Order: sequence, then C-alpha cells, then structure tokens
Amino acid sequence: MKVVIAGAGIGGLTLALSLHEAGIDCEIHEAAPEITPIGAGINLLPHAIKVLDGLGVLPALERVAVETREAAFFNRHGQFVHSEPSGRFAGYAHPQLSIHRADLQLTLLSAVRDRLGEGAVHLASRATGFTDGDGAAVLHTIDAAGREVDVAGDVVVGADGVHSAVRAQLYPDEGAPRYSGVTMWRGVVEWDGFLTGASMTRVGWLTSGKMVIYPVRPATDDGRQLVNWVAEVERPRPQRREWNRPGRLEDFIDVFEDWSFDWLDVAGMIRATGTVLEYPMVDQDPLPRWSFGRVTLLGDAAHPMIPRGSNGAGQAILDGPVLARYLVAGPDPAAALTAYDDERRPATSQVVLTNRTNPPDTILREVYERTGDQPFDRIEDVISAEEMTAISDRYKKVAAYDRDRLASS
Repeated sequence: MKVVIAGAGIGGLTLALSLHEAGIDCEIHEAAPEITPIGAGINLLPHAIKVLDGLGVLPALERVAVETREAAFFNRHGQFVHSEPSGRFAGYAHPQLSIHRADLQLTLLSAVRDRLGEGAVHLASRATGFTDGDGAAVLHTIDAAGREVDVAGDVVVGADGVHSAVRAQLYPDEGAPRYSGVTMWRGVVEWDGFLTGASMTRVGWLTSGKMVIYPVRPATDDGRQLVNWVAEVERPRPQRREWNRPGRLEDFIDVFEDWSFDWLDVAGMIRATGTVLEYPMVDQDPLPRWSFGRVTLLGDAAHPMIPRGSNGAGQAILDGPVLARYLVAGPDPAAALTAYDDERRPATSQVVLTNRTNPPDTILREVYERTGDQPFDRIEDVISAEEMTAISDRYKKVAAYDRDRLASS
C-alpha cells in the first residue's frame, strides 16, 4: 500500500511517522519551497505527547521545549484567579510541553527524513486536487517550475491545512470560514522568566482584551526565555485567515498599554517583540464526512478550530495513528478510511464546537461577568475553586486527555 499525503505540517508529518511505524509506504507533498522556522508557540497536551512518545520523538522535543508546570488564570488587572498543575505535575503519564511551532515541525521533519529517506518529502509541490478511481487515488500537484505532476497511490490524504485544496474539491460550496468576532496578534520575544518559569497563563477576557502567555524554550543561564504571547481582541472581520500574515502594533496595543503587573510587564513585552503576526479566530462547521472512496482529510483540513484550549495541533497529532491503525488492519483502503472517519470525526467535532463556547478560559469569562471587569477583593467571593475546576475538567473530558492520567493508564 502507498499513501500520498498533501501537506508537511504537524498533522501530515505525524501521519507519515505513524504509517512508517505500521510498515506502510508514503510520501508527502508540501507547497512551501522550504520549511523555515516561522510562526509562534503552541502547547501540546499529554494525549498528544503520548502519541509523539510512541513515535520516538519525545526526547528530541524535550530538549527544545518547556515542560509546562501549571495553567494559571488572571484578570486584566493582573489579579490571580486560579491555577492548576499540568502534565506530569497533575499526575499524567506524559508531560505537557510548550514549544515553538517551528521547533516541533522541524523535529518531526527531521525524523521523517531520517526514517523514510530524504526523498519522502517533496517541497514546492502544491496540491491542487485529486482523482479517485480505477483502483487508485491520484494527487494533482504543481511543482516549482509550474508543471502539473500527478502522484498516484492507494490513498490520498489531504493534510494541507486551513486552505486545503482537497477539502475544497470535496466541499466546493462550503463557503467562508466562521469568524468568532475576535482577532489575535501573536509574537515571540526574549524576556525575563516569570512565575514558575514554566507557567501557561491566560489573562483577561475578550471583551476588554485577553492574553495567553507562556515560555516556549528553556531558560538560558541569565534567566531569559523565549516567550510566546497571543493578544485576543474583539474586532471587525479581517480580510483573510493566514497564519503568518504580518500584524501592526498600532492595531491593538492600546488595549494592553496599561498591562504592567508585579509578575510581568505585558505592554513592555509586546513592544519589545520584533515581528507580530495577525490571525482571525475562525473555524468551520464540522463536516458530515471526511472520507470519500480512497480520499480523506486530516488535521486542520478536516477540523479547523478556534485556537483555544491548546487542541488544534494536538487533535491533528491524534488523527495520524488512528488512520494508520485502520489502514494496516485490512486490505480495503476505502473501508479503512471510513472507519477512521467514524472514530475521529465525532471526537474532533465536539472539540470544535466546545472551543466556540466553553473552552478552559471560560473561567475568565465568568470572572469578567461577575465582577463587571473590576478588581476584586477576594476571588472566593466571585467564584469558587470548585466551579473553576469543574469548568476545566469538562473541557478535559471533551478533549479526551483526562483519560491519560497515571491512575487509569
């Protein structure tokens, strides 16, 4: 069997490693002419790390990532609201890692090339569509010279991201993405360590400005770290969703100008950032099916979601081994894709819908609404610890990473 994968993002690379482990031949076709260290940070939850550990890449990731100790919540005045331990510190069998997206992608790419060979990843090979029939699936691509090249296999997987050509052919009338009403600006900057030095923090609420801040590389000897920040503000809809679209400081800095806390100078950190990226917080309604014959979708191409709850990349990572498991289990590729679809689509659809309304940062919405966005004297008078824990636990159940605690493994 041969699988042709469109896209060398996190989902496509994880799938390639999973297929290799299962003894299935594959190759990847990626539109970018080179994989460069761009982007910002992401968090990988224990269920995703479990997959990456099984693929033998966890030691390499731990060398360049921060093992997250806690999730901490504050209001926009810098007042502490809630915290809970993360990963191994919360009793999971695997850590939670905060990592630069480029470090994750390049680590996975290196593993794919080492195990499958340099020729397994074809760069400057942009997917434009597919043909399925006569016992084979064909991915249509355009190479660096502008030539049309067809790549045949037993299965085609569209892991080609939020602008997926494979998804567009399957659902030509789907329409524009659903805008949440919030735009985010992101950046990474060398900054002094704060709190535990391994804290993932969520601060404020969308109506008056919200931040997500965490370090993505280990501290140097002088205590400096590469810190990732995401500013989220309610704004009119931007023109296009593009992960690496340059952003302008003047479009959002006014919201955070007075954010200087005793534990972090947020405004100073933002102003010290060299490159700012802008992205609308959008998703798509869950699809009724991903798999058609010998063609299926994976990762952001299958389930684009609002980036809350640290689950976009994580769900893409979970897709790969499930698809590989069904492909190796039986001789009928179309039946394998249907079984993969039936397992992963309902699970990811629930995460997509939950991220719209009740992600973990719903804790901060409750505090915002109950205090009228004003400082409080005692958080216990606003919301109980039990309520906040219940909000967090509900999300863990939806995302299915509550199952990986040591007690149940």
